[in-house]
Amino acid sequence: MLTPTAVEAVRDITSGDGAPQDAGLRISTPDDAQSFHLAVAAEPSQDDEVLTAEGARVFMDRKAAEFFDDKILDAGLDAKGNATFVVGPQAATS
Repeated sequence: MLTPTAVEAVRDITSGDGAPQDAGLRISTPDDAQSFHLAVAAEPSQDDEVLTAEGARVFMDRKAAEFFDDKILDAGLDAKGNATFVVGPQAATS
């Protein structure tokens, strides 16, 4: 799940000059969710899970998708104005 702020950050990151029209933010984990790599990708890899929200596209490899299954991705700006992402638990639904 993406917050509105994260949706905006992903759209900004993936719509820069020279970015492919259907680009997305690819999240992958080389070490079973101990760390994550983020990169702009023209399209998802073959086994990626694709999350779309209000024009933002996120591609996740299998291990990243498993980790983020019950999480929410939020975004903010650091002191230099760069986007930063924060992961938190999803609110329980009743």
